[in-house]
Amino acid sequence: MDLLTKLNEKIDGLLQKYEELTKENENLKLELDNIKEKLTKTESELLECRENMALKELELEEVVGKIEAILAK
Repeated sequence: MDLLTKLNEKIDGLLQKYEELTKENENLKLELDNIKEKLTKTESELLECRENMALKELELEEVVGKIEAILAK
């Protein structure tokens, strides 16, 4: 095998590896975008849960206040 053939084979191998890595990079970018989207949704759900908890705490305080008022009579 002459030097030019070896060089061509090496170049072809490098180009193939480059294409594989480019595809892998694109897949990783898509995966990252999907994870970011899920994180945003989860953060939104968490905020909603916190708001619901705050409302429930207010309701609970109101009920406790009523019970205390009844017991004070």
